[in-house]
Amino acid sequence: MTRYQRQMVLPEIGLAGQARIAAARILVVGAGGLAASALPLLAAAGVGRITIVDGDRVEQSNLHRQVLFSEGDQGRPKADVAAERCRALNREVTVVPWRRALTPANAARLIEPADIVLDCADSYAVSYTLSDLCAELRVPLISASVLGVSGYVGGFCGPAPSLRAVFPEAPQNAASCATAGVMGPVVSMLGAAQAQMALAVAVELDPSPLGQMLTFDMGGYRTSGFRFDGAPEPVDYYPFVAQEELTNNDLIVDLRSTAEAARVIRRGARRVAPDDLTDWLKPDDRRLVLCCASGLRAWRAAETVQETWPGEIVLVAAKAS
Repeated sequence: MTRYQRQMVLPEIGLAGQARIAAARILVVGAGGLAASALPLLAAAGVGRITIVDGDRVEQSNLHRQVLFSEGDQGRPKADVAAERCRALNREVTVVPWRRALTPANAARLIEPADIVLDCADSYAVSYTLSDLCAELRVPLISASVLGVSGYVGGFCGPAPSLRAVFPEAPQNAASCATAGVMGPVVSMLGAAQAQMALAVAVELDPSPLGQMLTFDMGGYRTSGFRFDGAPEPVDYYPFVAQEELTNNDLIVDLRSTAEAARVIRRGARRVAPDDLTDWLKPDDRRLVLCCASGLRAWRAAETVQETWPGEIVLVAAKAS
């Protein structure tokens, strides 16, 4: 009782709210900069069970923003280190590390037991995969993205519209924290906001953070927000699939150059440059699989051939994690 007294005294929390927090099962996908702030706050608040999914290891370049890690953690699995830090903070919390990348093949079994999912991954493919499955399973998704000195955090799915309803079109560019840079404090702010939204969902606060978007522009020191409760779901979209879900009946097109990948994604796949795809492609009744590193080029290529391709089109992000 002493541990949680400062939050239990809030009329919005109380004993009933703390009991809901203790019963909550939260899945956190990605143990990087966003999770570095979100995870300690969730553990400290007394969330009953936290599952951490990340297949990467701690690198020196992570340390300026992934403040859950220390120099001595370099080379260790991020999920393991993050779990240790959370357990050290609150031994009453069950923390389960999952030392693998999240893919469309394993995502459903990770999401199904969860009450709330936090998208802390720096990947378009992961974000949309989580949104698609959370929308299907009616599981609330708290997703955030940050680049440079700005970003957003929003509450999606469950009873609210999905990420695709708010962002139905392909992102403007494939920039990531690794390629475009990012400031650590901005990442921490958005991760903390994710934790706050997740706890608000757990205790059923009104108004709900589901259906709410917050944006942060710390270059101009501006914040804004809007509700998107009535945003329509897109009728057609291109789902991401895992490499192991491909079949011999698929027409698989690898859009990566030989400099990016010496071998194509799968035996029998065709390597075609994005600019050559329209002229090369001869429509038939197979499923068309478009592959690239992040999924963005594949998404844009799908948009260029959708009017002429008669069947299903799916995407593969070869480096999704």
